[in-house]
Amino acid sequence: MIDEATARESVVQAADQLFYTRGVQAVGMDAVRTAAGVSLKRIYSLFASKDELIVAVLHHRTAIWDSRLASASERATTARERILAIFDFLDAWFREPDFCGCAFINVHGELGASSPAVTDAVREQKRTFQEYVARLVADAGAPPTLAPQLAILAEGAQTTAAISGTPEAAHQARAAAETLLDAATGPHRR
Repeated sequence: MIDEATARESVVQAADQLFYTRGVQAVGMDAVRTAAGVSLKRIYSLFASKDELIVAVLHHRTAIWDSRLASASERATTARERILAIFDFLDAWFREPDFCGCAFINVHGELGASSPAVTDAVREQKRTFQEYVARLVADAGAPPTLAPQLAILAEGAQTTAAISGTPEAAHQARAAAETLLDAATGPHRR
């Protein structure tokens, strides 16, 4: 018998893959059980409800998002480069064969009106991302009003790429971000 932490991780990863590719409402707990290789009884001992599992998946997705953002900005030497690295990360992500849009936006669209716990988890991730962008904007010496504008560009690029099925939104959002940065801080010297 696998230990609780391993079982929990297996269930979250299986649910994440299923929810992301098929949608939360289209996936039943039997499908999660089969994909995770964990009994339904065990799943419900780990997660009291499907909503609780969805929130755990969203927390898992937050950790992945944060890690990938950090990785994308590792080579950047300036705050401006770290801001633009957000859009480079998005471009790479949009090109992945399993890209299905932003999991947070997708889940909120499916369940936001009916699940306060899901809404809270989605809002927390979006708030954390906006705070990250705000720190970068402050580090760049730009006005605080630039941060939500850049965050909206990133969010809009995710939705546009998912709907259009092409990664071009990342380049377009990056170009817009460069324009906004130039307007806020002066043209970038290459």
